[in-house]
Amino acid sequence: MIRLYDTLTGEVRPLEPRHAGKLSLYACGPTVYDHPHLGHARQAMTYDVIRRYLEWTGVDVHHVANVTDIDDNIIDKANREGSTEPEIAATWKDIYDAAIFDSLGILRPHDRPHATDYVDEMVAFIQTLMDNGSAYANATGVYLRVHSVEDYGGLVHRSLDDLREGAGARIEVDDNKEDPLDFALWKAAKPGEPTWPSPWGDGRPGWHIECVAMSLDVLGDGFDLHGGGTDLVFPHHTNERAEAIAAGREFARHWMHNAMLNIGGEKMSKSLGNFTTIQALLNEHPLNGRALRLLLLQTHYRKTMEINADVMAQARAAIERIDAMARKANAAGVTADGPERETTTVDTFRAAMDNDMGTPEAVATIFETVRRANAALDAGDDAAVLVATVHDLAGALGMSVGATTITGGDDAEIDGLVAARTEARATKDFAEADRLRDDLTARNIIVEDTNSGPIWHRG
Repeated sequence: MIRLYDTLTGEVRPLEPRHAGKLSLYACGPTVYDHPHLGHARQAMTYDVIRRYLEWTGVDVHHVANVTDIDDNIIDKANREGSTEPEIAATWKDIYDAAIFDSLGILRPHDRPHATDYVDEMVAFIQTLMDNGSAYANATGVYLRVHSVEDYGGLVHRSLDDLREGAGARIEVDDNKEDPLDFALWKAAKPGEPTWPSPWGDGRPGWHIECVAMSLDVLGDGFDLHGGGTDLVFPHHTNERAEAIAAGREFARHWMHNAMLNIGGEKMSKSLGNFTTIQALLNEHPLNGRALRLLLLQTHYRKTMEINADVMAQARAAIERIDAMARKANAAGVTADGPERETTTVDTFRAAMDNDMGTPEAVATIFETVRRANAALDAGDDAAVLVATVHDLAGALGMSVGATTITGGDDAEIDGLVAARTEARATKDFAEADRLRDDLTARNIIVEDTNSGPIWHRG
């Protein structure tokens, strides 16, 4: 059974689902108004990996990630561009989907509820909180009384007094609130903003109530796993949990959070000018999408992830090693279709993953198997089980093997040059063979001589 660190309990403990063989996962999705960045990629990949691994072990995963399609940023962008909030949200959702799902190979969630489709459910939920005295209304909206919530600061392991002293800018300032920590469930209508009707006047829902209404509606009370980045622990997830507790609803059974990332040694932020979008990274090199996943896997999800030019180059080189093995296997007629896997290697891989998603150790196991597969292929030994094992374990983590083929209009010409070089070597015309190899190198073509003949790829 997989064991995961639980943010609420502060310990690594078994992930025990409501129903055997099934897992319900809610991972917070994007607010769609701008280009998705590498932070979005890390969060989405983290939950993609756990979903893929659990499905590989035979678990039926129900993966839900919301889309926040109304908030201050969307409203501001619509006003600046003379557009509408639905148009802004639809445009940027498509851009997010193309970068995250299409370019990075992240599985699409089974359900993607949109906030604006759940306003009625949010209003009903807020009414429950009003009826039981957990919420109050004032001129600016409806607020939750945090002091009425048992263990409000449980996710961050802090008392109410500590949170009041340390929250600062993360607390919404409103002199009408009973407590600085009280947060908006419903925001009263403002000129120029979209609104919906409610018993407390026209307005729109607060951020935190969205995920509570959607997760409980789609997955039901007591769903198994709630995930997101560590930046969401407070206030977002803390406030979600508080709303559910105040309403008497059983919320997530397990809480999981991935760490943030650094760009060139510093936390990524727009103010530092190191705010890197996914598309910018992908534009730099055709292997960068796969390299990004490998870097994520080589960093434990609870540790800060470092991205810079050097580590990206190292990750691309590692991708090339696993692809070279695949090319060598293909040239030798060895496929990954066989049913056999190396049992001891699979057991080592599973032990790593079951220990709080130990992806660094799991990836190391894969690359050690790549090394042994290469050695077997070079020696002309039977490498079928090793090759199949590499493909299987890599697939469990969403790593493609030999998937990136950079083609050009001169492929036939390259084939001819490689064949001519092979013929020159066979007739011991080494000067001609060297000339042809230099020509290929100048074209950024890498030729690998294997027992099954030469294979080539673009560098």
